[in-house]
Amino acid sequence: MVKRKPILLLDKSDDSIKAIDLFKKLGIDYVEYDIKKFEEGCCGELPTTQAPAVFAVEGIFKGLEKINEYISLKRNNTDSDIESESAYW
Repeated sequence: MVKRKPILLLDKSDDSIKAIDLFKKLGIDYVEYDIKKFEEGCCGELPTTQAPAVFAVEGIFKGLEKINEYISLKRNNTDSDIESESAYW
C-alpha cells in the first residue's frame, strides 16, 4: 500500500503560515507547494485556486477554515491508512 501525503498549497499570507503551524503542531506529514511555482512552470497562474489549500486523499480543502475541518477529520479518523484510488496522486 502506498500512503499519500496531503499537499499543502501555500503563498506568503498569514493564513498559509497558520496552516503550516497547524500541520506541524499536530504532526501531520505533508508536502509543501508554493502557489507561485505554478506561474514559473508550464501551467501559468491558477486564478481559481486559493492558498492555503490542502489536496488530500480525503478531498480538497480550500482556505484556513476548510483546512481546520481537514485537521479535525484527521484527528478523529481512526483509520489513518486511507488508500488513494489514484496511483498518480
